[in-house]
Amino acid sequence: MIRLRSGLVVRVADARPGIVELEVEIDGSREPALAYPHLSGPVSVGDKVILNTTAVASRLGSGGYHFVIAVEGQRDQDPAAEGHIIKMRYTPQQAKVLAIEEPSSPDRAALEATEDLGELPVVWLPLHSMLGAACAGARSAGAARIVHVMTDGAALPLWISRQVHELRAAGLIDSVITAGQALGGDHEAVNPFTALLAARGVCDADVAFVSDGVGKVGTGTRWGASDVFAGMALNVAAILGGRPVAALRINFADPLYRHYGVSPHSITVLSKVAQTPVDVALPVLDAERRELVLNALQASGIEERHRLTELDGAPAVSLLSELGIRAETMGRTLAEEPEFFEAAGAAGALAGRLAVTEGDRLQAGSATDA
Repeated sequence: MIRLRSGLVVRVADARPGIVELEVEIDGSREPALAYPHLSGPVSVGDKVILNTTAVASRLGSGGYHFVIAVEGQRDQDPAAEGHIIKMRYTPQQAKVLAIEEPSSPDRAALEATEDLGELPVVWLPLHSMLGAACAGARSAGAARIVHVMTDGAALPLWISRQVHELRAAGLIDSVITAGQALGGDHEAVNPFTALLAARGVCDADVAFVSDGVGKVGTGTRWGASDVFAGMALNVAAILGGRPVAALRINFADPLYRHYGVSPHSITVLSKVAQTPVDVALPVLDAERRELVLNALQASGIEERHRLTELDGAPAVSLLSELGIRAETMGRTLAEEPEFFEAAGAAGALAGRLAVTEGDRLQAGSATDA
């Protein structure tokens, strides 16, 4: 059941592309809410709105926000004529989009002409909060065009990601493709296969980063976590002729944290989910923490199955700081959890290095052929 409440919009706190932060009055108290105008229609101060208050009432991780379903008394509205693919299908807020695979898409021909990824580095990121450092790492290593593919294992609307908005503004992301039920990207794709092919053939990516959106799901079990299924992106990349790269989820802030050292979800993905050898990036760590990480990878056979490369993730986090982009994961900042972000930066740097090397090889081959 959905917990519905009526509210009155008393303040517009912030607005970014595709999303509006509001303050609403519900039962005499003022509380934060989010509206996606592409789904609810435009929202203004003084509007009476219908809100989904389920997550806040249940003390779940929605960031403390209610969500606007509809504006009372709003005039009839219609979506754009283009597109016939429905996302968030069979829900009260199902939305029509123009998918890149559709015959009417202006990019359909470019997509169909892209038969494989041509060794495009494709990085699986276990958490959305790793995206900024990963993009900064790729850029610092020389990658020119960076594309993010957002899957549908967590938040479905891309608009809720403040990080993506900041990375766009800073020039660290060139294009975003939302795959599956996720929506709101520069391009919409039916699944990660066509999303990655579009990253190469339509967006001309040097590096592609694949992750779920904001709000991963974890259950304290080995398999019951959204980032474990997201690791299937490594297999998708390999099937399509890409170069799969894995970012390790590493945490050292709290010894009692279940994900201390190498996350068990990273171990599961690299030991069980990935069906082909992948490049695994390790950040430069002090001797004690390096040994802890390597022991975990060796004990699970990951060192034998995959290619491990140590790189310095510090340039990536330095670039984030220079650009004024916030880095936070599970409520912890860059200062509290530096290794987490350095691991993401190392993965981005490895992908950027692979992209530059592959580009040099192709250029050399073209010159020789000539």
